[in-house]
Amino acid sequence: MPVTTDALIAEGIDCAKAGASVIHIHVYDPDTGQQFENFDAYKAVIEGIREYEDVIVYPTLPLSGFGKTDQTFSAEARFKTVEKLAKAGLLEWSVIDPGTTQITELDPTNSEQVQFLYINSEAEIRYGLELASRYNFVPSFAIYEPGFLRLGATLSRNIKGCPRPIYRFMFSDKFCFGFPAEEIYLLAYIDLLKQTNPEAVWMIAGLQVNLRGIVSTCLEAGGHIRTGLEDSYFYSETANLELVRQTTKIVLNENYEIGTAAQLRQQLA
Repeated sequence: MPVTTDALIAEGIDCAKAGASVIHIHVYDPDTGQQFENFDAYKAVIEGIREYEDVIVYPTLPLSGFGKTDQTFSAEARFKTVEKLAKAGLLEWSVIDPGTTQITELDPTNSEQVQFLYINSEAEIRYGLELASRYNFVPSFAIYEPGFLRLGATLSRNIKGCPRPIYRFMFSDKFCFGFPAEEIYLLAYIDLLKQTNPEAVWMIAGLQVNLRGIVSTCLEAGGHIRTGLEDSYFYSETANLELVRQTTKIVLNENYEIGTAAQLRQQLA
């Protein structure tokens, strides 16, 4: 995966040219290779990609919870970099995950099994949504469980001036959260979203997952597709650019056009 600022910019530009309209990024300390929250690094990557391609580029949030990396934050500390990017006019979207869940691998024989309690308190969610209202950026909701969808819809409606969120249905084949990537569960999410926020824009995504089996259903229902290393199985031999190319080919073979960031902005507006 790309780690340096230059590599992140180059790969973001290549993925945009291959069909991606949204680029989700993490940035890394060049001395350690570890993920960190750094305004200057995010600024460089966002501006570097946008200089050449009109795409939506948005950052992650620092991971909060208990597992191999035990850390929690105040709401202000967790959204510190997001707010700086918003103040600088660099932020179109931000991660705001509306709920808490246990992320554990289903394979009990794995000696390095991931076990993590992923925490997003209601205070943090409200704080993020208030920032979205103040700075007019789109909340990007990762929906790990059905309750995330219901809580996110409820809280965003109660924040005056909050832009329309985009919902990201999170599936997994190898983690215990939520649903596996099967049509029946995608249809359940779509139905629940219609009840809570019928005009919402949504996409399919996940962790440790192969989404291929639900792509046709997603497209038929008017959804979008996220692809890349974050959605693939661990130790994927296929990198981000080729995953984007593969997904683009699938969409075209299903007789759909590849959308643009401008079209997506209009849809969210």
